[in-house]
Amino acid sequence: MANGRSLPKPATRRTGVREAAAQATRESILRAATKVFAKYGYDGGSVEKISKAAKSYDRMIYYYFGSKEGLFIAVLEGIYRRMDEAEAAIDLDASRPVEALTAVIRFVLGYYRKNPEFVTLLNTENLHKGRHVAKSLRAREYSSRAIAIIQKLLESGVAQGLFRDAVAARDLYLLIASTGYFYTSNRHTLTAFLGEPLETPEAVAHWEDFVIETVLRTVDAGASDEETTSTSPHEEAKKWQKSQPAQSRARSSSGT
Repeated sequence: MANGRSLPKPATRRTGVREAAAQATRESILRAATKVFAKYGYDGGSVEKISKAAKSYDRMIYYYFGSKEGLFIAVLEGIYRRMDEAEAAIDLDASRPVEALTAVIRFVLGYYRKNPEFVTLLNTENLHKGRHVAKSLRAREYSSRAIAIIQKLLESGVAQGLFRDAVAARDLYLLIASTGYFYTSNRHTLTAFLGEPLETPEAVAHWEDFVIETVLRTVDAGASDEETTSTSPHEEAKKWQKSQPAQSRARSSSGT
């Protein structure tokens, strides 16, 4: 070539094309498996359903993932990875730990709401007592990064005298994750049980604000009881409940 560069050899080009095709096939199977497992669960999500949804063949699933279990583990790793990547993309300023921690809480709660397949798949895995995800090393890597983000914010808050140093990042992570996950995964049954709509924008915003206040009070280094009871979460909850239709309030107070 006149510019001193030579074109790739034909064999190299063919290898690149094959690798790209293989990756595309693998990703197609993963996307299909995510939807099938979310809809039918692990037991009902057969290899045949997945290969049909992916417009592929059963043998390709075994070729790339070894087994149905291997594919399910890859699906779980994928949903954890996507949440990890989304959280890493948040613009957090560790020098402003209160604002940054608030942003993390809003992200986690919002992610659960916007990604119902994530919640459904984790519900499925919990029915199996976590035996599939326990075989994945990558899932633990993703959780480590999520906790590391909170740890960094806690350290910044402690250094500035804003947060108390007795709060473990792991505990705070569990507090945020559990309050967001439980609300989302049980919203339908809780709506019926409490007699209050939990999916309205007002209800969602109220719960998000309540969780943020709860977490910030948990880490707060300086607020006394007197300082933090001017507008307590209990008072906010009563205000919100009074704004609900009378029928909903009556059903809630009756315990049905």
